[in-house]
Amino acid sequence: MTALVALILMFPALAGAAEHVALPDDPASLVAITPGLVWVLPFVCLLLAIAIFPLAPRLSHWWERNQSKLLVALALGGVTCLYYAVRGYGFAGSTPGTGAAVQVLHHAIILDYIPFIVLLFSLYTISGGIRITGDIPAHPLTNCAFLLFGSVIASFVGTTGASMLLIRPLLQVNSERKNVAHTVVFFIFLVSNIGGLLLPVGDPPLFLGYLRGVPFLWTLHLIPQWIFAICIILCIYYVFDMVLYKREPKESVQLDEARRFAFRLSGKRNILLLVGVVLAVGLLVPGQHLPGTKWMTPDLYLREFAQLILAGISWFWTPRRIHRENHFNFTAIGEVACLFVGIFITMQAPIEILKLKGDTLGLTTPLQFFWASGGLSSFLDNAPTYVVFFELAGSLQHIGNMPVMENLMTATGHIPLADLVAISCGAVFMGANTYIGNGPNFLVKSIAESRGIKMPSFFGYMAYSGLILIPLFILMSFVFFR
Repeated sequence: MTALVALILMFPALAGAAEHVALPDDPASLVAITPGLVWVLPFVCLLLAIAIFPLAPRLSHWWERNQSKLLVALALGGVTCLYYAVRGYGFAGSTPGTGAAVQVLHHAIILDYIPFIVLLFSLYTISGGIRITGDIPAHPLTNCAFLLFGSVIASFVGTTGASMLLIRPLLQVNSERKNVAHTVVFFIFLVSNIGGLLLPVGDPPLFLGYLRGVPFLWTLHLIPQWIFAICIILCIYYVFDMVLYKREPKESVQLDEARRFAFRLSGKRNILLLVGVVLAVGLLVPGQHLPGTKWMTPDLYLREFAQLILAGISWFWTPRRIHRENHFNFTAIGEVACLFVGIFITMQAPIEILKLKGDTLGLTTPLQFFWASGGLSSFLDNAPTYVVFFELAGSLQHIGNMPVMENLMTATGHIPLADLVAISCGAVFMGANTYIGNGPNFLVKSIAESRGIKMPSFFGYMAYSGLILIPLFILMSFVFFR
């Protein structure tokens, strides 16, 4: 819903997508043409496949297999690559023809997808070796405590790390209850997204801002927005869960009350490996000095190799008993890998449109940046979307004495603080609006379904976010972004 509103508002500017954008005036210069909106269709079709195929009686069984998801993702990604190969100009400075298609794959796979999936895979594997056993009654306050704790640690171990660490024990505590899907949805809202606002390691968009000059601890200025959103969502969840708890069958409640076991942590060594992954992401930044040294991290996959080594250590280090008791397998991460390879390829066209036409969208106020960055982060990956609006805000000439952040990697070298707050909150918060807005969302959904929980469909999840998150974001607009 949010993205639809944003696209409607932007359509007049994007509809002129066939006009020429001239490069420097010399005969050898290429003329770049913004992709037409028709080339957004592969991305849209992939979203529709994710939303509709599980509901179609003749397709649902076929769609359950990861091979089927990969086939559809690669087919639609192939259409996007074919477009770039046959159009008469390059991509990101490449030569036309196959050079453009290769450059698209370089951006989508080498620069974006591989770091993305390696991080998810590493955290998924390592967290699968951590088992928190024990059971307490799944009262609404118990679940609220889980969600609050996850929201707090998400900024320190990342939304993916917190999600993978806590989703299994949360499902275990709620195993006697019949109504659990709503708890997983709120878990995605808070732990997989909103909780990661306070540090650059919390969510990928903020980490990209850090790489572009935003001070590491600046995001702590977003504590008011973080507290505001979390408190309201937790209050809504408490009321929601209280109503459903009263509707639980009597035998389920009795069983839940009878099963009480003290919590016990197995696989403690994997916690150190999780911390190692977070440190690898934060410290081994390609092309940047290792903090406190003069050693430059090479532009290779050193960061990703480090994460995979840590995941490998975890795999061989963890007793198979823990994996069995966690019902651990690679099906859920395989589903994410198969779908997101297509998402990262097909989203290159809409991202290119944003980059080339962003300055015509008329975004000038924090309120506009909040909804534009957030609306598109609901469907496009929130990390590149954040970068587009970060660069757009940093290219505008601002008049007056508004506070700005200096020494940034933007066209003007600065960004108004109010705009940066709006872009940060929009990209992080509204990644919760759909299953594909942020990487952990789909992974949490897959893990819950592997435990037999019937999760809402793609559109069913959007009904939750439309009824709960959108009114919250409207309220935040009046409180923080007027």
